[in-house]
Amino acid sequence: MRTIAFDHTTHRRSLKEVDGFVRDSSRILAEWDAYSEEHTDLDGWPHDDHAYGLRQSRRDAETARAFENIRAHAHHLLATADVQLGTLPKAVVQNRWGYQLGVLRDALDQLNRLSEEWLRTKDTLPGPGTASFNDALAEHHAECWSSLDDWATHAHALRDINSAARHASSPLAPPPTVTAALSAGRATPVRR
Repeated sequence: MRTIAFDHTTHRRSLKEVDGFVRDSSRILAEWDAYSEEHTDLDGWPHDDHAYGLRQSRRDAETARAFENIRAHAHHLLATADVQLGTLPKAVVQNRWGYQLGVLRDALDQLNRLSEEWLRTKDTLPGPGTASFNDALAEHHAECWSSLDDWATHAHALRDINSAARHASSPLAPPPTVTAALSAGRATPVRR
């Protein structure tokens, strides 16, 4: 088993950042859905293709910006969840967790590939703010959006697995009892 150099404080902070990303991406998607519903006909065709495309690009860019907060820790979060999942008692494991971790891993791999492509493309473009740069960046964000949406949809599994691991009893120590704490001279149970 691979050792993960990831302290508990950093892990908790990273999970909070994941929660923030899920919350932000849900808001961004809800705003997009409201816009899309208002600016398309009954068959789903936009009333104004150009304005619709610009608004869709904004959705993609905002979601990509929100993901940047967790990108640096995403591999550690997945590796930690894999280790936690492997140590959990079978009775508490949700069947979907393995699938969700696979989706997250594949999406992260795709985002990393697209990021590498973007860095190569960016070097061939004139500076930010030019039409060709902005168009290429919008295309990059559009290519990333599906993988970002996978993270928005499945990242809660990281929190669920962590919560199950924190509440699972350790096979190395018997569960604490109130009787043991009281018999040791304590008037109240010990808080962990």
